[in-house]
Amino acid sequence: MKKSFLLLMSLIILITLAMTALAADKSMPGTIVSENSVSCGSQTKGKKSTDMMCQEYVIRGGATEYHVRQDKEAHKALLPVNAPVEFTLNKDKMKFKVDGKGYEMLVVSESADSGTKP
Repeated sequence: MKKSFLLLMSLIILITLAMTALAADKSMPGTIVSENSVSCGSQTKGKKSTDMMCQEYVIRGGATEYHVRQDKEAHKALLPVNAPVEFTLNKDKMKFKVDGKGYEMLVVSESADSGTKP
């Protein structure tokens, strides 16, 4: 009786972990809606201080809009607006692909889609 109970509990835990892992790997479809240049800090050289600009993209996925910025200075390429993307979210990071090239950006904010009617 005790062995069968332990076996059943182990099986339930294993299935739960497997389903959680599968759900985390699912990518969601979305579209790049817009791109804006925003200030993301300043750089000081001697007495001169210059503002650094970053690209901020709005990606619409389902009924949610995500505002994302480049996480690293290396992502300087401009992404096409209205391009379809497949993205995954992990905490405050978004990984997505555009035209076969992968990107990882920082999620700055998210909101309900402004074009969606309740």
